[in-house]
Amino acid sequence: MFCYIAGNEHEGHFSLINKACSMFAHTNPLHQDVFQSVVKFEAEVVAMTAALLGSKEKSSGGQICGNMTSGGTESILMAVKTSRDYMKINKGITCPEMIIPVSAHSAYDKAAQYFKIKLWRVPVGPDFRADVKAIKRHINRNTILIVGSAPGFPHGIIDPIEEMGKLASTNGICLHVDLCLGGFVLPFARKLGYPVPPFDFSVDGVTSISVDVHKYGLAPKGTSVVLYRNHELRKNQFVAVTEWSGGLYVSPTIAGSRPGGLVAGAWAAMMSLGLEGYLENTRKIMEASKRIEKGVRQIPELFVVGRPDMTIVAFGSNVLDIFEVNDIMSSKGWHLNALQRPNSIHICVTLQHVTVTEDFLKDLTDSVQTVKANPGPINGGLAPIYGAAGKMPDRGMVQDLLVDFMDTSC
Repeated sequence: MFCYIAGNEHEGHFSLINKACSMFAHTNPLHQDVFQSVVKFEAEVVAMTAALLGSKEKSSGGQICGNMTSGGTESILMAVKTSRDYMKINKGITCPEMIIPVSAHSAYDKAAQYFKIKLWRVPVGPDFRADVKAIKRHINRNTILIVGSAPGFPHGIIDPIEEMGKLASTNGICLHVDLCLGGFVLPFARKLGYPVPPFDFSVDGVTSISVDVHKYGLAPKGTSVVLYRNHELRKNQFVAVTEWSGGLYVSPTIAGSRPGGLVAGAWAAMMSLGLEGYLENTRKIMEASKRIEKGVRQIPELFVVGRPDMTIVAFGSNVLDIFEVNDIMSSKGWHLNALQRPNSIHICVTLQHVTVTEDFLKDLTDSVQTVKANPGPINGGLAPIYGAAGKMPDRGMVQDLLVDFMDTSC
């Protein structure tokens, strides 16, 4: 099972958030006047999250605000929609464009399709961080938004947010920072002495941030936060309807009705763990990540992609099919993500992995040797699919295959 929480669901932290969710399962924060406690929970989750990400710093401007969403994708969608509408009002941009590194999350592609925004994906540098010069070359009078990640999902590497902030400020455009993975780790990793570059609202030019509470915040699935530098920005997120026969209507995010139980679960998770709990969790997973990174580097057939800044370790191979290694690891019970450009796989280290790092490295070493001695796909493995997809020059065909797969599997 892929999960950020250690233990089983009948005790400890699991049990706590399950009880909180159950107690408020029938509440709906859309009706603020009825479910006032859940509305308060949401406001406190947002405030506590913002405090981790620079809201108390003088450079933040003192107006950081936001809302809870259903996950990182919705948080990103909201930030993109908000940036589009803000730039339309303030700069008159009607043919919006946004620029993202190839390492940025696929949610931006979804946002571009939903909100009719032209999307530029630019290469990353040799260190797999966003290439600020390449982004700069794509900025024009229609640019509304550039994007950085802290860290990026594929390789766990933090983009140069400070440089990107200067670029955004100079050009009068928005900068969104995707902290869906890093929001509940990087503030504490910095306190523990790890070299963490600037990444939050303390950076001038950052206009919005997305951060998932349901990842390293250890809240129930379906809880994320989108934050804005000020209320002038956030107002562009809302939808207000005045001419509906059902009455006056206003909603903060994509969903109308929302599950209050998840809001309560997120609040309970944060209140239960507290700053000390998150600090200790970060210590454990960062140490486990470094052990895994060091162990992978000692396997001669593998290479680590870049220099991971956080709890994701991506690795590939120049001498064997890394996707065949992934299939062997899957057969041993490990859930790893397959990546492309370069072909690689990654492990996202959570509390579940803290006590089994040596087991992971042994299984990885054995899997590499198995593939080296007996190259070729295993029955039921996905290596042939990933390998073929990566070699297809017609990306439209790959897209059609993905759509057909989804259409037949859901």
